[in-house]
Amino acid sequence: MHCEFHPAIDHIAANLWDALNVTRSPFLSHAFLSAAERCGAVAPALGWHPAHLTLHDDSGLLIGAQPLYLRTMSFGDFSHDWAWARACQQLGKDYYPKLVCGVPYTPASGARQLIHPAAERASISRALTDATLQLAAHEQASSVQYLYLDDDATLRATLAAQDFLLRRGCQFHWHNAGYASFDDFLATFNADRRKKVKREQRRVSDAGLRIEVRHGGDIDAALWQAIYPHYVATFVRFGNHPAFSIDFFMEVGRKLGRQLVVFLARDAANDVVAAAICYRSDDTLYGRHWGADADYHSLHFALCFYSGIDYCIREGLQHFEPGAQGEHKVSRGFEPTPTWSAFHLADPRLRGMIGDFLQREQAAVQQYQDEMAEHLPYRKAE
Repeated sequence: MHCEFHPAIDHIAANLWDALNVTRSPFLSHAFLSAAERCGAVAPALGWHPAHLTLHDDSGLLIGAQPLYLRTMSFGDFSHDWAWARACQQLGKDYYPKLVCGVPYTPASGARQLIHPAAERASISRALTDATLQLAAHEQASSVQYLYLDDDATLRATLAAQDFLLRRGCQFHWHNAGYASFDDFLATFNADRRKKVKREQRRVSDAGLRIEVRHGGDIDAALWQAIYPHYVATFVRFGNHPAFSIDFFMEVGRKLGRQLVVFLARDAANDVVAAAICYRSDDTLYGRHWGADADYHSLHFALCFYSGIDYCIREGLQHFEPGAQGEHKVSRGFEPTPTWSAFHLADPRLRGMIGDFLQREQAAVQQYQDEMAEHLPYRKAE
């Protein structure tokens, strides 16, 4: 086996990369990663330096791969390590560069190593991780970060064997219990919470708004022109940078087709007044971006949560991950769910400090998750 690092995802054939993406994650698709690089979201000016890793066997067959980035800042990777960078400085060390295996601007759990289904997973996983650590040493990176891991037991065992530290987070996810309809789902709520949801839905319809669903292949340039300002507006309102350009969305919409899902709200004049941009795999819907022209009462809940749940039920999807943060999701049926990332720190002093912090943080996150679970809207008998 031999490894190669690539300064652009387009240096790797799309069909070969996508053949390893067996979970059909939209975020690990060649189309998503390529558009992010070529449309300016993943660029040196924003601290992203691609170093994607591929592993071939002796016959030249691609048997493993990792999305990989040398980072010169933490903006956009959702590692939440700003305080660690300051601590590293206090030790007289440079925190950047660091090496990140993850998806740009996307705190969604998923596969981080793409492995050929016929290959021996443990050896491939170890070879990919070894190569990653070797690159980190060569670049004098402070750390290697595998962000937002899925339940891949092989990768977790590999990381544990190589002294990675695990970090626990908490998001709020919806899970499909075989519901026949949105009303069937709502019937599991207690009476008070069920009335509130129906009231929120009514407020949207009473405002003269209607919601429609579009997939990437159904959205032309003119409709993207109507959608895109809503994406930008939310970032501007909170003083953040909207990394993805309209060209990015037009490209991924065209290439991903039904894997990109947009929920639109139109007013009586048929104008688009709000949009929620989502992605989907074969079993999960991922909420990513939302924005509206004005503060329509309850529209955020109806467009970003209830429309997504209804879509999952109709499409037979098993999970809905509406994005990071948001305790208001709990009362609407989204359960507190742990997320996991893994970190390898080169400096033993920094590793000791962060290891101690992570132990205390994990206990606090577990307590928070337990407290949030007490506020779920489901009937107690359920």
